[in-house]
Amino acid sequence: MRFSIRAFGLDNAVAQVSTASTAPASPTIAAPPRRGGFISRMRKSKVAVIGFVTLAFLATVALTAPIISPADPNEVAPREALQAPSTAHPFGTDQYGRDVLSRVIYGTRISLLVGFIAVSIAVVTGTTLGLISGYYGRWIDITIMRFIDVMLAFPGILLALALVSILGPNLPNLMIAVGVSSVPSYARLVRGSVLSAREQVYVEAARVIGARDITIMRRHVLPNVVAPVIVVATLGVAAAILWAASLSFLGLGSQPPTAEWGRMLSEGRNYLREQWWIATFPGLAIMMTVLGMNLLGDGLRDTLDPRQRVRT
Repeated sequence: MRFSIRAFGLDNAVAQVSTASTAPASPTIAAPPRRGGFISRMRKSKVAVIGFVTLAFLATVALTAPIISPADPNEVAPREALQAPSTAHPFGTDQYGRDVLSRVIYGTRISLLVGFIAVSIAVVTGTTLGLISGYYGRWIDITIMRFIDVMLAFPGILLALALVSILGPNLPNLMIAVGVSSVPSYARLVRGSVLSAREQVYVEAARVIGARDITIMRRHVLPNVVAPVIVVATLGVAAAILWAASLSFLGLGSQPPTAEWGRMLSEGRNYLREQWWIATFPGLAIMMTVLGMNLLGDGLRDTLDPRQRVRT
């Protein structure tokens, strides 16, 4: 008896097999290109580049202040008081005859110093508390977090104001007050990252081989929480500069005759209508510094966050 291939429905299968055998091989899909390094990704971010250039410019001004400053920032010249911007004094003079440009240049040193030292205090203290709290948990976590919650109950600037009032109005106490007031944000950020990192396989493996807790936290947990801390710290420098300027404006920061932007704003507020330059240029310096730090922080966030990276 003769059987038709079609009767068994095998004709389509035979056709598919013959087609597959004669069809050209499919092209190999190329592996996606490797992501560039950190520096190359930073270069692609215009926001980060602008922020970095601004910060580099301000740092250069601060380091070369004695060289580029046209006059002594604290030199009093009553006969030249309240002079408008001119060739001799590009930013004019204040009520004591001091050169405003020189004071703005030297104020860059004070503001950057306050911002970076205050943030360093906050990062070190907050990271330590968050690392211990997130890693050990239980009653240690509860105790530290309740203390952080008490600090968060006060607005940051109000807490800094209270600390400066207790410690005394001077520049070192201002740095401490601003730094301590910023601790809660870093402690909570690090704690949340540690809670996730401590459950990873490599942490469990380190425990199995008998590594000490301090070694695990330093070598395996801390490196995985550094990236978000760097981003928040960069943005925190801008906030610290603003807080320091606000406290100095109220008379609780740097004291006369120190050239500090917030103090200069306070001294020039009574002359805004006629001698506008006394307060305008320090205010523009604060705005440029804060804007540059915020742009750099945004660029770092986009660069370090894997979700923001786009394969090219």
